[in-house]
Amino acid sequence: MLDANHASILANKDQLITKWITVAPADQKLRRKLARTAISLVMPAFFITGLAACNEDNNGINGMGGGIGTGDVSVGSVYSKVNFVPAGSYVHGSFDESAAEIIAFHPASRRSFVVNAQNKKVDVIDLTDINSPKFISSLDVADIGSTVNSVAVHGDIVALAVQANIKTDKGHVVLYNASTLERISSIEVGALPDMVTFTADGNTLLVANEGEPDDDYIIDAEGSVSVINIIDINRPIVKTASFDSYNSQKQSLIDSGVRIFGQKADGSMSSVAEDLEPEYIAVSQDGKTAYVSLQENNAIALIDINSATVTGIKALGAKDHAQVSNELDVSDKDGAINITTWPIMGMYMPDAIATYSIGKKTYLVTANEGDAREWGNFSEEMRYPKGQVNTGKYDASACHGLDCADKKALGRLAFSSVMGRGNDGLYNTLYSFGARSFSIWDTENMSTPIYDSGSLMEKYIAEKYPNNFNASNDNNGFDNRSDNKGVEPEGVTIGQVGSQTIAFVGLERISSIMAFDVTDPINVKLLGEINTRSFDDAKLSAAHAGTALANADGDLGPEGLTFVSSKNSPSGKPLLLVGFEVSGSSRVFELDFLK
Repeated sequence: MLDANHASILANKDQLITKWITVAPADQKLRRKLARTAISLVMPAFFITGLAACNEDNNGINGMGGGIGTGDVSVGSVYSKVNFVPAGSYVHGSFDESAAEIIAFHPASRRSFVVNAQNKKVDVIDLTDINSPKFISSLDVADIGSTVNSVAVHGDIVALAVQANIKTDKGHVVLYNASTLERISSIEVGALPDMVTFTADGNTLLVANEGEPDDDYIIDAEGSVSVINIIDINRPIVKTASFDSYNSQKQSLIDSGVRIFGQKADGSMSSVAEDLEPEYIAVSQDGKTAYVSLQENNAIALIDINSATVTGIKALGAKDHAQVSNELDVSDKDGAINITTWPIMGMYMPDAIATYSIGKKTYLVTANEGDAREWGNFSEEMRYPKGQVNTGKYDASACHGLDCADKKALGRLAFSSVMGRGNDGLYNTLYSFGARSFSIWDTENMSTPIYDSGSLMEKYIAEKYPNNFNASNDNNGFDNRSDNKGVEPEGVTIGQVGSQTIAFVGLERISSIMAFDVTDPINVKLLGEINTRSFDDAKLSAAHAGTALANADGDLGPEGLTFVSSKNSPSGKPLLLVGFEVSGSSRVFELDFLK
C-alpha cells in the first residue's frame, strides 16, 4: 500500500523525468541534479508498485538481447557487485566455425536452443543440471533453406530465422513446439532474415531482414522488417515494413547523417531500401514500437508494429575521441598500451540493441560494435589516407608529437573512405568503425546518447589483462585489435534483478562479459566481469588443430546473450546463457549478486 506521499510522487513521475530529458545535453550538471532527484524520489515509489509485475517476465524472448527477466532475488535489495560463476559448457562443433551463436531458453522444459551455424541447425540442450548440459537433438531446416541466423522462444513456441540457399532470395521463419520439438509451420519473409524476436505478449513475431548484397555486389536485396501476427499460430498473418517510401528521401537522409552509399558492381547506386540493412530488433515494453539497428548505416529505424510501417530513421552520429573519457588505443604496432585521445570520430554502428523502461520512458541500449561495408570489389575500409588529409588539423601537435600517418599513431587504424571528405578532396574528419563502448539513448530524442561508457571497457581490459590487452578471439596476441574496433562490444541483453535493471554486454574480441547497473541511465555502474580464457597458446593451438575441444583455451567470441530470471532458472539463481561462436561453445553462468 502506498502512502499519500509516495502516491503523489508516482503520479508526477512523468513530469519529473520529462523535465530532466528536456534539459540540453550539454548542461550535464543540471541533468545530473535533476536525475538524482527523479531517481531518488521516483524509483522507490515505482518499485513499491511492483516493478516485476510491470516488466512481464520475457526472459529468453529475444535471444541475444532485449528481453527483461524479472522476479529475481529481493526487490528491496540494492546490489553493488555480481560474481559470474561458470557452470556447465557444451561444445557444439569445431573451432571458429560459428557452431554456437544465438541462444534462447524455454523455462518449462529447461532447454536452451542454440544456433549452430556450422551444421545449419539449432541444437537443443537440456539444462536441468546447469553444471552438466546434455544434448537432446537438433532442429533441422535443410528442406527449407540454408543457415539459421537467429532463434527466439516465447511460451511454448520456438521461432527460427532461416536464410534462403541463395541469400538474396526470400527467407523463412520456421516455428516449432518447444516441448515436443515438432514443426508447426514455415512463414516466408524477406531476404536474409538475420534476427527474430517476439513482442512481450507473444502475439507478434518481428524479423529483421538484412537484405545484404550477393558476394559479387550484383544484386542488392532490399532490407525490411516482417511483422507476423501469430495469435492463430496455424494461420499467421505477415505484413512487411518496407523502406521503399524513403527512396525519394535519399539525400535528406544522407544530410541527416544516415550512411547511404552502396554502389553495385555495374556502377549503379543502391536505392535507400536496398542500402539499409536491418540487423537487430528491440521492442518497447508496451509492444507498440520496434527499434531496429541499421548497423552499416549507423542508424536506428522506428517501426509502428500495429501498422507494420517505418515511422522514422534516426542517424546516430559519432563520438569524439579527442575528448577526455573517450580515449582509445589506435595502434597494433606500438608495442604498448597507449589509451589516449586522438583527433578522430568513432561511429556508433550498433549490432545488438535492447530496451528497458522507467515509467513510460523507453531507453535503448546499444552495443557499439562497428562494421565496414565490403562486397565484391567494393570496400570502404582504408588506412590513414596520407596526402589526402587536412594537414592543418592532422599535424604532429594533434598526434602527440608523431606524424599522424605513423604506424604508432593513426597509420594503422581502419577508417571509412566514404565519410568526412570535403569538396576539395581532403579528409577534414576521419571516422573509425564502432565506438568501443555501449550507450543508452532516450528514444524520444536520439540525437546523442544520454550515457556512453567511453573508454571504460578498454581501460578495464588493459588493467585486468595487460599481457593480452586487445587480443582477438582466435589468438592471444597482445594489442592485436587496437587498430580495428578494440574489444568490440557486440551483444547486449537486459535483466531485472530485484529493483535494479542490469545490462550484460559481450565483448566479441577479448571474450569478456561485463555487467552494468543501468537503473539510473546517466549514473551507470560496473558490477562485474567474467572471462574464461586461459590465454594458453598451446591450448589454443590444439583447439585450432582440432586435437582438443574447441574451447580448450576458454570460451571465445561471445555472440548471443540471454538472461534467465531466478524464477525460471533450473538452479533457482539468475543465469546468463552465452553462445560463443569461435570456441563453438554455449556456457551457463550462475549469477551471485552481492550488496
